[in-house]
Amino acid sequence: MTTNGINKALKLQFGLINYENRYLTAEAFGFKVNASGTSMKKKQIWTLEQDEQDGQVVFLRSHLGRYLASDKDGKIICGAEKPDPECRFLIVPQADGRWALQSEPYLRYFGGSADYLSCFAQVIGEQELWAVHLALHPQASLLSVARKRYAHLSASDGEISVDSNIPWGVDSLVTLVYLDGKYSLKTCDSRFLSNDGKLVKENTNTTSFTLELKSGKLAFKDCDGKYLAPVGPTGTLRSGRCSKPGKDELFDLEESHPQVVFQAANKRYVSVKQGVSISANQDVETDMETFQMEIDKESKKSMFRTNGGSYWTLVTHGEIQSTAKEVEVNTMFDIEWRGQRVALKASNGKYVCTKKNGQLSAVSDTVGDDELLLMKLINRPMLILRGENGFVCHHKNANTLDANRSVYDIFTLIFNDGAYNIKSVNGKFWYVSGSGLVCSDGEKSEDFFLEFLEHGRVAIKGSNGKYLRGDQGGTLMCDGKSVDASSLWEY
Repeated sequence: MTTNGINKALKLQFGLINYENRYLTAEAFGFKVNASGTSMKKKQIWTLEQDEQDGQVVFLRSHLGRYLASDKDGKIICGAEKPDPECRFLIVPQADGRWALQSEPYLRYFGGSADYLSCFAQVIGEQELWAVHLALHPQASLLSVARKRYAHLSASDGEISVDSNIPWGVDSLVTLVYLDGKYSLKTCDSRFLSNDGKLVKENTNTTSFTLELKSGKLAFKDCDGKYLAPVGPTGTLRSGRCSKPGKDELFDLEESHPQVVFQAANKRYVSVKQGVSISANQDVETDMETFQMEIDKESKKSMFRTNGGSYWTLVTHGEIQSTAKEVEVNTMFDIEWRGQRVALKASNGKYVCTKKNGQLSAVSDTVGDDELLLMKLINRPMLILRGENGFVCHHKNANTLDANRSVYDIFTLIFNDGAYNIKSVNGKFWYVSGSGLVCSDGEKSEDFFLEFLEHGRVAIKGSNGKYLRGDQGGTLMCDGKSVDASSLWEY
């Protein structure tokens, strides 16, 4: 999905909930579909794709990569490997935010319950209505399509302003909170956006919006039927006068990359303040000392983008500068995770070292104090983890954590000298028991280590040297000896 922004727009993935509160489910056997799912796991997640010629037409792709289709008799199957004419649907949004799905070739509506699904209804009734539950990770950057600017918390004005050229720093992080079919926008300081543009502590009717899709973009409709839009010179985000979404009311959700600050052995922050040289010579953290870490999907190497949009790159004599406009081999670095510190290896095979004047250069063959950097994640004060089987959430009746839920809890991430402490909703800390269980009721904090190993995914190592993973029963354990799919988390 293309975007006007600097990062990739998130592919819209969601669950569809019918009138009986059951999720549309794609079974692996016989490419059958039913509406029997009680929560949103892998089989209940659908990806929306748009027809390139006709933006109104959508295709629904299952977790098996097959497309939902209806024949002329209304029979539903989900076996097509490529979208054919019978896979073409139109979304008909309703006033309450639910969707009706209409077969484009046959103009009939899709609905039903349990194993009895068809696409034969000539009018929309309760059985033909589906609520939309977004399946993507709920933390993202919000881009205004009309203004080509990003939303960010403007704490001094007590509002969300849509006037950033780039989504930089923790203020640009927006968390979508899903409750009873509606969405709220939560800022990094845990306040909710109200439809009058004010930020409030409580999630109420005025902070709840229904989500609508228009040509692949999102619109947020408030309780009075009006839509969120940027208003005035700073782009104050609030409900406007429109009861139909035009370009001003459309937004993209973009993936929010990790943003980090580095402190070198000289106790100073790595910065681009001095010009093109990357140098550890500053005593305060500003946008100039904040770098966006982008991980290459193929090589798993990391690139570091400055707030000016350029990348760190290796130049002659091993010096590191911020002169690259495009990603290429010299902008890629290997990260070695060394407990509370990291070491960076440049494309010349040498480690990055902090010289006496603070300048970073890739000239070292081994790692000593001058090659170690303290790396701090700054744009995830609220931590939401999603693994291969679902979100991490407090267990209902115990001090353990589930790793297979379709709802999530929001945890607090506290930096501690290269490690992190994780605080539960109840104010207690995560710790690992003797048997490797992750518990959520610790009186004192315990260190965990974040390793950003893949694009959009982090591995978390406990003080016992093992990795967090979800076990077969869905419980969060800290007993993984190595990193695999069960120990990588969207964050």
